[in-house]
Amino acid sequence: MSVFNSATLYPRFLLTGLSGLESRYSLISIPIFLIYATSISGNITILFIIRTEPSLHQPMYYFLSMLALTDLGLSTTTLPTMFSVFWFHAREISFNACLVQMYFIHVFSIIESAVLLAMAFDSIREPLCYVAILTNGVIIGIGLAVAGRALALVFPASFLLKRLQYHPINILSYPFCLHQDLIKTTVSSRRVSSIYGLMVVICSMGLDSVLLLLSYILILGTVLSIASKTERMKALNTCISHICAVFTFYTPMIGLSMIHRYGQNASPIVHVLMANVYLLVPPLMNPIVYSVKTKQIRDRILRKFKQQKV
Repeated sequence: MSVFNSATLYPRFLLTGLSGLESRYSLISIPIFLIYATSISGNITILFIIRTEPSLHQPMYYFLSMLALTDLGLSTTTLPTMFSVFWFHAREISFNACLVQMYFIHVFSIIESAVLLAMAFDSIREPLCYVAILTNGVIIGIGLAVAGRALALVFPASFLLKRLQYHPINILSYPFCLHQDLIKTTVSSRRVSSIYGLMVVICSMGLDSVLLLLSYILILGTVLSIASKTERMKALNTCISHICAVFTFYTPMIGLSMIHRYGQNASPIVHVLMANVYLLVPPLMNPIVYSVKTKQIRDRILRKFKQQKV
């Protein structure tokens, strides 16, 4: 069996943390652990509050639950390899395990983009119609459609990567597996995989971002048409949490994409930091933002803490 055939069947991948800072991994792992602990506990708290408070069983909070579940999935998908690199200096990962991690990272990212789009259709325009249209059945259907789109879009990308040839040992740029990083390690033609990867981005996050922009243009027009300044500010305040979540998700993603395409001369540490920000910051910030800026969530959390103290 030739070297390349063996590499195609049994390639090995080496994850990369922060090159040159290996001696400080024990210190670097502390903030990483705190980020994961805060992200997981925060999103579980959001889910618990919404589950146990009947007054929060409304479309807006159902979508917030979907966002929290997605963030939990994203955190738990990246956590094993992050800790294996920074805690145990264990860099090696099998090809199949890498494909599985890559698959779920991109699936959860696409789901989060779609959930943010669904949350943009808020109750500002016509609250009564909003509640009447978004019944429990419709919300379940939206959730299944969002998950189904992500699962269907990413699966062919994994299949295409499986058909490519690799070196026996391949060094990745990050402490986790991403599609654009795996493509760079191939020794065979990557044209089809690259084109398909671009089409997935355009059909998912690209389309979602355009629709998000259009929805906020419509919302802004509705808010500006409100005569009362007090009501106008109240309406805008309801959008702040969602706007923060959108910027927290899309800004690191755009930054990582720009560095990947145009920052070849940038330090490898910059690439790793941007990738970590892209995958760690949204699950960390979303529960914090919604807990602070959403009065109903904040009041329920404070009430639970007071009950525990009593």
